[in-house]
Amino acid sequence: MPPPGAREDARRFASRRRGLGARGGLEADYIIVGSGSAGAALAARLSEDPRVSVLVLEAGGPDRALELHVPAAFKKLFRGPYDWGYDTVPQPELEGRRIFWPRGRTLGGSSSLNAMMWVRGFAADYDEWAARTADRWSWDAVLPVLRRIESVQDAVDPSLGRSGPQPVEQQRDPRPHTAAFLAAARELGYDITEANIPRGQGFSQTMVTQRRGARASTADTYLRPAAARANLRVITNAHVRRITFTTDSDAPPRANGVYVDIDGTTRHARARREIVLCAGAINTPQTLMLSGIGPADHLHELGIRTLVDSPDVGANLQDHLVAGLAPGAAGGTLYGAERPGELIRYLVSRRGMLTSNVAEAYGFVRTDLAARAGVPDGLPDIEIIFAPAPYVGEGLTPLPAEGITVGAILLRPHSRGSIRLVSSDPYAHPVIDPAYLSDTAGLDAATMRAGLEVCEQLIATSSLRAVTTGSWVQPQGGERMSAGERIELSLRRFSHTLYHPVGTARMGTDDDSVVDPDLRARGVAGLRVADASVMPTIIRGHTHAPAIVIGEVAADLLRADSGSGIQVAD
Repeated sequence: MPPPGAREDARRFASRRRGLGARGGLEADYIIVGSGSAGAALAARLSEDPRVSVLVLEAGGPDRALELHVPAAFKKLFRGPYDWGYDTVPQPELEGRRIFWPRGRTLGGSSSLNAMMWVRGFAADYDEWAARTADRWSWDAVLPVLRRIESVQDAVDPSLGRSGPQPVEQQRDPRPHTAAFLAAARELGYDITEANIPRGQGFSQTMVTQRRGARASTADTYLRPAAARANLRVITNAHVRRITFTTDSDAPPRANGVYVDIDGTTRHARARREIVLCAGAINTPQTLMLSGIGPADHLHELGIRTLVDSPDVGANLQDHLVAGLAPGAAGGTLYGAERPGELIRYLVSRRGMLTSNVAEAYGFVRTDLAARAGVPDGLPDIEIIFAPAPYVGEGLTPLPAEGITVGAILLRPHSRGSIRLVSSDPYAHPVIDPAYLSDTAGLDAATMRAGLEVCEQLIATSSLRAVTTGSWVQPQGGERMSAGERIELSLRRFSHTLYHPVGTARMGTDDDSVVDPDLRARGVAGLRVADASVMPTIIRGHTHAPAIVIGEVAADLLRADSGSGIQVAD
């Protein structure tokens, strides 16, 4: 169900939009393109200063659908109006398959479509960012920002936030098989730890971005509390075509606005101070290239005038690949989640199967290949993920039977992919090539096999044998295969994205980086990028939490540059 106040907030946003018709003005101090994890946080923080005006342009519509708020219903959103519905190019190492890449296209962006897992990553991940950029991205600098963001239920570790806008809660009704999975990990000698502690993370039950059993997207946690502010305007169904610039021979081009389609009319929205792209790891590089910032040879091929030759725009694409094994189970899974009684139970009490985020537990392991792959001592190279359901068909097919999924996630791929334009049409989906398992040394595939071996070991424990049947949902007929055959088939035929693309507008101190450590786009003025595309390397965790961090830090940087006296308490 939509969160309390959502309808009133929608009316507020709509009333402001009506004031921006064909004859109305479309101007603000700051224009933010995209309202996802980073964009919503940035908009809310900037609008805390009543002296500045903020305009948010969201390509998707309002987040009104029930499925956007019922946690277990997120798969229902795939390929629908709230999803960009991307696909990759055929992946040679994955039997030539095109991999489905859902991305949120509504208020809250992918935080309205994801599995609600709050997995911060390791301290070393942020310290690596700092080594490539600046100290403000180190763990010591980022931790106060994370604590500012979070409101963690039953927080026991001092590093966890307790009073931030983003609720991070215990699951209300985890399936019994989730406890069996954690018992299986303990049986193999792995530690069961609290979620999101900075170091020494083992296996944990997932903490979720929910409020009392309902999804808590950044539209809920950041935008709605800010909706009453007169200086914040949010326009939905606003598709940005490109950024515009003023040029002066004595200074770099300066971003001064965007062309945006609203209600079938192309408008020019003007920014008095800065424009911030928060459109994500696919749409941000697409918008940069459509605006003339990108690899000059690629832009020339498409007839786009090059403003800044920036070869790394769209390069450095990284993603988490996951491959899952799905044995049959003897009841107790999410197989019956769509029964009418479960919906009634959810609507009445916010309890039951529909509160599940599906990926109810996870853990970090270090395989024997980690040292060879250059993984520093003490850090994992694989995440194990558990679902009390057979997650098959990339989430696009109904659950076929009672079953569970134990999957391996490649945390730090060596392979690098790219985003490229297919044409100068801003509505054409770009060419997405994650280049999965393409590293010449074959370390990515070898590490995934090692991770799947851990999955096999977990499934073979007495704890999981007690709740499984010996049959297999995926791969079908797996009971007649060897473990090695199941592993290879799962890797090549059934692996897919974990929905964590990053890095396509990376920040750095080198001239080839797309943005500097202050998130300013190189070669122009008045333009920043604040979303997962700026991450120089992918974290050993999930990308929602660090994306909000990037939005919060962007707000700090913009306030500092403007001389605003507004401070946000850590």
